Amino acid sequence: MECYNLQRQAACLKRSLFDQGYLDEQFCQIEDLQDEASPNFTEEVACLFFKDSARLMTNIEQAMEKNPRDFNRWDAHMQQLKGSCSSIGASRMKIECASFRNSCGDENAEGCVRSFQKVKREHGVLRQKLESYFQLLRQAGPAGTATRCGGA
Repeated sequence: MECYNLQRQAACLKRSLFDQGYLDEQFCQIEDLQDEASPNFTEEVACLFFKDSARLMTNIEQAMEKNPRDFNRWDAHMQQLKGSCSSIGASRMKIECASFRNSCGDENAEGCVRSFQKVKREHGVLRQKLESYFQLLRQAGPAGTATRCGGA
């Protein structure tokens, strides 16, 4: 019974991540690649994403601190981060990355700063929510790790 409740909680949490726009269908495609041979595949991909995205955000911060402003460099770094967001299905982060890139195109430094703050905030929220999701799946046991998007 407890396992079933944990599975339901995980499914509800995942559904809310989609309903709130944090994730898109790309996340489901990653989950579909998970199998008995690699039961933690999705979590491993998410961990790599958060490690890589933290590095990319550090690169962006460092580029933004330099003078003169190099909007092309800022844009190139953000394009990398946007690609990472797309690959895992981090929809809200991807939208903020696009907003940052638009500000770069307009050479609007203030807009870039505002968008980057939103990117960082979305990153933190997504990380916390996915950590909670994966923790529920681990607590639910092997059946919980097999929960796919079709089951949510």
